[in-house]
Amino acid sequence: MTFPVLKGSAYTLVHTPDILVHEGKLQEEEMRNNPDSDYLKAIPDHLRSFDDVVGYGPNQAYIGNIHPRDLKDIEQPWYEHPVENASAEGKFGSILDEESFYGCMKAVDMFDLVVLESDYQAKVAKKLNDDPVIGKYWVTLDKLTENPASVEDIQKLIDEKDAKPLYLDGKLVGCVKRAHEFDAALTSDVMFENLVSKASAAYGLAELFAKNELVPEDVDYLIECSEEGCGDMFQRGGGNYAKAIGEICGCVNATGSDTRSFCAGPSHSMVEAAALVQAGVYSNVVVLAGGSSAKLGMNGKDHVKKDQPLLEDCLGTFAIHVAENDGKSPVIRTDIVGKHKIGSGAAPQAIMQAIVSDPLEKVGMTIKDVDVFSAEMQNPEITVPAGAGDIPSANYKMIAALGIMKKVFEKSQLNQVVEDIGMPGFVPTQGHIPSGVPFLGHAKEMIENGDIHRTMIIGKGSLFLGRLTNLFDGISFIVEANDGKTEDETVDKDTIRQMIAESMKQFAASLK
Repeated sequence: MTFPVLKGSAYTLVHTPDILVHEGKLQEEEMRNNPDSDYLKAIPDHLRSFDDVVGYGPNQAYIGNIHPRDLKDIEQPWYEHPVENASAEGKFGSILDEESFYGCMKAVDMFDLVVLESDYQAKVAKKLNDDPVIGKYWVTLDKLTENPASVEDIQKLIDEKDAKPLYLDGKLVGCVKRAHEFDAALTSDVMFENLVSKASAAYGLAELFAKNELVPEDVDYLIECSEEGCGDMFQRGGGNYAKAIGEICGCVNATGSDTRSFCAGPSHSMVEAAALVQAGVYSNVVVLAGGSSAKLGMNGKDHVKKDQPLLEDCLGTFAIHVAENDGKSPVIRTDIVGKHKIGSGAAPQAIMQAIVSDPLEKVGMTIKDVDVFSAEMQNPEITVPAGAGDIPSANYKMIAALGIMKKVFEKSQLNQVVEDIGMPGFVPTQGHIPSGVPFLGHAKEMIENGDIHRTMIIGKGSLFLGRLTNLFDGISFIVEANDGKTEDETVDKDTIRQMIAESMKQFAASLK
């Protein structure tokens, strides 16, 4: 069997401290219900600068400048020990600042909902035109020449038309208007979230083209897998983010659709992409997702209480290229896909059995045959202070324990197995962003360098958050080294030609 390949990937962060303060759902609710709270007063002293964000070890791992395992060599807390000579430019992507990002939101806005102050708009227009990624891979920045406004006009839209303000260093520089007078799915609040997701994903897609050998015209299909939903009151989550994002980057030959499954969405999307390519429906599929403004500062109260910075100050985004087998890129094993079935149950052991052990045993493998696992790679410096513990470590312990129960490992090997198969969490808590796929960039390098042979990517999701079911969700897939075979050699070409010739002879004889 010839499998599709992991051809390339890109990972980008957007530093958005003002969006955290004003649009992160925790802060927004606090402003509404307790505007004089000690937490809100403490926020300014706990915000990070752009340089702080660039120097932060987990962020450097996300964009590819260091390996996640390098974090073990950095003293904790990581936010007090920045990476030396850190750069906002990485092998896999970059870190974008908030000033540029508001311009991105305006540039991708097709319905004149984003209004920017005139001097700021002119400044950011030049900045984005000069940007080596946006300036080259976004089809047009014409929106940044349209409808500039004064601060007074922007404030009037906020006061009288319920527009959402855009602040930069605490200064009003723009707003996002509502898209309809009374449609609850098109309020300024929802449009803000949707445009944030679209703009960040479009930047991530452009990074994919900039960092890899893929041109926009060659993309056949786009699968968008964030946690936002766009539509109107008649179809609140109708979509389609995928085509809206592809339009920005000139993917003129592509179509696409959105896949939603909470945190497991990206892994579902990778399996879908691999299946589409292997079936011959499409040759080049891109799985992508933008960031979530709602989750910025989600655990902020716990971070402030422990006098640490507000580390949830970045939007996460990624784009992954799945393609036909080229004989060298790591393959995606479509015959080894784990799934949490409806009947699997919600116990941790049952979940791991369904998505880790079952698919391996089906093809005669064990947990020992996987070199590295990637599941829920949340940064522990974010989750531990909030009481959620070290999530990646907990997953690795469960996988190792499952291996011991299956008699693949000895009980005495538990700690060593956890060390061998895992790595520190390095991804911001953006829901869908941490769940497995951020490791694919590093995994591709490790496989091609011969450091590992095989990795399992695990996506897990909390379906019960939708209040329609108590079910959990999980899905996994395997990426491994390419054996160099680009065609199915079960029956070779000469044999096929001989069979056709023989059939034609028989048909000709039947006509006599």
